[in-house]
Amino acid sequence: MTPAARTVLVVEDDPAIRRGLVDALRFAGYAVTDADDGRAGLDLALGMSPDLVLLDVILPKLDGFAVLAELRRARPQMPVILVTARGAEPDRVHGLRGGADDYVVKPFSATELLARVEAVLRRSASRPLDVATAKFGARTVDFERREVRGGPGGAVSLSEKECELLRYLARNAGRAVSRDELLQNVWGLDPKGVETRTVDMHVARLREKLGDDPESPEAIATVRGKGYMAAKP
Repeated sequence: MTPAARTVLVVEDDPAIRRGLVDALRFAGYAVTDADDGRAGLDLALGMSPDLVLLDVILPKLDGFAVLAELRRARPQMPVILVTARGAEPDRVHGLRGGADDYVVKPFSATELLARVEAVLRRSASRPLDVATAKFGARTVDFERREVRGGPGGAVSLSEKECELLRYLARNAGRAVSRDELLQNVWGLDPKGVETRTVDMHVARLREKLGDDPESPEAIATVRGKGYMAAKP
């Protein structure tokens, strides 16, 4: 991947580390903007929509985990790499379950950091785009308002988790998505060893709200042995 024209936002409160990150990225050809606290970093990320955010965890005003949570709500597709001295397993798990694309523990070399940046950007290039609305037959889903419109009884509200699940399926329309992938990316759970019917129950409720025929569903199809798939518009 050629880094030209790629923009990276560095959010780091230590001036020496921040300067080192900025210099390494600029030397590699990236356009770089930086912030020294979590609140400023969040505002910049939402305002400029960089191609990738390098985010420290321990920050003034708003810590990195809080910034990550806000970014995942507002910009679910934005690539984020957490950069921190907190390398304990619970911290890494917290960051990755919170939606971070990677987790780099200080100290690290510039070569390692740039390799991780390139890898995340490469993966994000094929990441499905976010969707604001989706059409399923005669019904339209508005993900911002969390409602289904077009049915005989008027607009039907979706719960937050129903909305997240349907949005994830809609972003991957035409591809079978496994229950494990849904548990990991919608519920933030490690699917290993987990026995739960929560995905199936949520899909059943969504089918009802979408007016999908339970005997022959079309909006959300069951792919035997694989999982669920949203129909392409």
